[in-house]
Amino acid sequence: MLGIALPLPLPCQRRVSIVSAIMEKADTRHLLEDAARRAADYLEGLDQRSVGAVEGAAERLAVALDTPLPDGPGDEMDVLGFLDGYGSPATVASAGGRYFGFVTGGAIPATLAANILAGAWDQNCFSSVSSPAVAMFEETALRWVKEALGLPPSAEGALVTGGTMAHFTCLAAARNRVLNQAGWDVDAKGLFGAPEITVIVGAEAHASLFKVLSMLGLGRDRVTILPVDDQGRIRAGNFPTIDGPAIVCLQAGNVNSGAFDPATPITDWARAGGAWIHVDGAFGIWALASPDLAHLADGYQAADSWAMDAHKWLNVPYDSGVALVRDRSALAEAMAISSAYLLASGNRDAINFTPDASRRARAIEVWTALKSLGRSGLADLVDRNCRQARQFADGLREEGVEILNEVVLNQVVAAFGNDDRTNRVISLVQESGECWCGGTHWHGRVAMRISTSSWATTDEDVARSLAAILKAHRESGG
Repeated sequence: MLGIALPLPLPCQRRVSIVSAIMEKADTRHLLEDAARRAADYLEGLDQRSVGAVEGAAERLAVALDTPLPDGPGDEMDVLGFLDGYGSPATVASAGGRYFGFVTGGAIPATLAANILAGAWDQNCFSSVSSPAVAMFEETALRWVKEALGLPPSAEGALVTGGTMAHFTCLAAARNRVLNQAGWDVDAKGLFGAPEITVIVGAEAHASLFKVLSMLGLGRDRVTILPVDDQGRIRAGNFPTIDGPAIVCLQAGNVNSGAFDPATPITDWARAGGAWIHVDGAFGIWALASPDLAHLADGYQAADSWAMDAHKWLNVPYDSGVALVRDRSALAEAMAISSAYLLASGNRDAINFTPDASRRARAIEVWTALKSLGRSGLADLVDRNCRQARQFADGLREEGVEILNEVVLNQVVAAFGNDDRTNRVISLVQESGECWCGGTHWHGRVAMRISTSSWATTDEDVARSLAAILKAHRESGG
C-alpha cells in the first residue's frame, strides 16, 4: 500500500444528489486538487515500490470490488480514495523507469498535465464546430509528426487509439483505393464479388496486422508470406509476381529484434506491380527522428501509408496512435461521413478522416509532447533508449547470457540457456519487483524481451535492472 487511508463506509445521511455535488464548484476544486496530490504521490513513489503489482494488492482489490451496484450516489472523495487505496497498489509501474515490457513508453510529465487539462475541457473532437481549439491543435500535431519523421507534408492523418486502429485506418484506405483502381466500388458494393486483393507480408509481421486484415474482410489466412532472415527482416530478391490489386506491408522495427525490412528493394518491386505499400511503424518508425538512426528506415518515406503508436516512443498517455496516408483523398474516401446534422464546417473535420465519430482530444497530448521535446529532444529520447538497450545487451553478454538479436534499436532478446531456465529467470525478475521484463518465443526458443522506450529510464535504472536480471540468472543456476 502507499500509506493512503482507505474510505470509511458512507453514512446514509451524507448521501446527496450527485448533480448538486457536481454543481458545487468549491467541492469540484477540492476533488481535483486531491486527485492531483494522489497522482503526484503515486508517481513519486514508483521508485520505492515493486514494478509489478504490490504483493496481495490484486487480491485485495478483487475482494473490495465484489459488491453489488450501489443503490444511490456516493461521496466523490470516498470514491477517489477507493480508486487510489485499492487501485494504485494493483497497477503495474509502467510509468516508472524500470519497466521494459511490451515497448511501453511512460507519459512525459507535460503530456500527463495536458491530458488532465484536456479531460477538464471534455471536448468531443469530431470537427472544428464541436471543438475549434482541438481541431487546430490536431492539424498542427499531425504536421509536426510528419516534420519530425520526414514524411510527405501532403499526407493526411488520423489520431486513433493505437497501432491496431492505425493499421485499420490505413488499410481501409488501401483496400478501397486498390479496388477502385480495379474498377470496383467497395463503398457501394462491399466485398461480395469484388476482385481478390493480394496482401503480402513478412513471416514475422505483427499479430495486430492479421487482426486488422480479418476486420477488413481480407482474411488472416489469405496472405502471401515472404521469407525472412534470422532477425525477422524480409529477404530481398525472388519476390513473387504481383498481379491485380495488392497491398504490401513493411515492418519498421520487428517486435522482437527491432530490425527493419529492407525498404528500397521492396518498394521498387511493389511500385512496379502497382501495389499499395503500408508500413507497420508502431515504434520503429520513430528512428527517423534521430539523425544517428534514421538510416535504419531509409526508403520508408516512399510508402503510401504509415501506422505508428504515440504512446510508445513519443511517450504520451494511453491510448494514442497515428495513421498517416500519402493520398489525402484515399483516406477521405474510406472514412468520410455525412448526415443531415453533421454540416461541413469549411475546415478540416477529423470525422472525415478517422474511424471514430466521438473521440477524445489525443491531439493535445501529441502536440504537447512535440512542443516540449522539440526536434532535438525527441532525437535525444530515441538515441538514449537505444544506447540503454546496448548497455543491457553488453552487460548480459559479459556474464555469458546469449543475446539472440542484433541490437540495432531499442530491443534486446536474451536466452539464459534452455527454455526452462529462461522462464525461471523471467519469473524471478518479475517476482523481485526490481524491474519488469517479459517473455517471448522467437525462432523456436523461449527468450526474455527487454524494450527500452521510456523517457523515465535513467542509466541508474538500467544498472539496477541489469543487476536484478543477473542475480536471477545466478539463482537459476547460471
